[in-house]
Amino acid sequence: MTRTKRAGILWHLLALVAILVTIAPFAWMVLTSLKSPPEIIGTQTGILPATLYWTNYGNLFDTEFFVYFLNSGIIAVATTAIALAVAILAGYGFARFRFAGSRPLLLIVVCAQMFPAVLLAIPLYKAMRVLGLLDSRAGLVLVYVTFALPFCIWMMRNYFLSMAVEIEEAALIDGCNRFTALWRVVLPPALPGVAAASAFCIILVWDEYLYANTFIDTDSKRTLSVGLASLMGQYTTDWGRLMAAAVVMTVPIVIIFAFLQKFLTHIAGGGVKG
Repeated sequence: MTRTKRAGILWHLLALVAILVTIAPFAWMVLTSLKSPPEIIGTQTGILPATLYWTNYGNLFDTEFFVYFLNSGIIAVATTAIALAVAILAGYGFARFRFAGSRPLLLIVVCAQMFPAVLLAIPLYKAMRVLGLLDSRAGLVLVYVTFALPFCIWMMRNYFLSMAVEIEEAALIDGCNRFTALWRVVLPPALPGVAAASAFCIILVWDEYLYANTFIDTDSKRTLSVGLASLMGQYTTDWGRLMAAAVVMTVPIVIIFAFLQKFLTHIAGGGVKG
């Protein structure tokens, strides 16, 4: 066996170990969600459930879990749509135009991403109170958009910079205005960048807990992360139902990444070559 083949086998083994380590927590979560309470808290429990105990998933209907699920979905879609619309226009502007203060402004946008979320909780709370947006999904969307925009603008700017301007200039010569050229010529090849920014926005909203717990008081407006925490009791926890909720919460993210995978694998793509 040559040295190259041995190195290839070693890298494949390391990749296999990394995959197993990555999926092990999710596999444990799924298996636990299918176990009965005696199997979960018993002293002699196996890795696999003795019988598939679907009652844990049925018990979710006894809670407001699916209301939380709907709230997170609405907030995630609204945040992603607004953030992408602004980020595409801003990123295109930073990539194609040079104006007074453009570089300092871009630096300010990037620096905005560096502030810890907990540091801005109180200022944002006061701002939301003044605007009358406390305990509202719209207020939460506005907060999430402010956190998603710096990364999305930076990503879209860099992606537009990596694209050749010849096809855009040709569209302008043929009679397109800037917005038409952006929509018909520039944006289609930039779909991998849009997909990456979309994934970032969705994950940001789906997993966020601090602001959702701070700005929302009404139980019917809570998001999944807060709702998941509410399933843990003060003295006891239904671990089967909690794991079932965690599985249901994770599945949409897995589906979204499976759908966006073909775009994310071409994240380094460009416009034209030569």
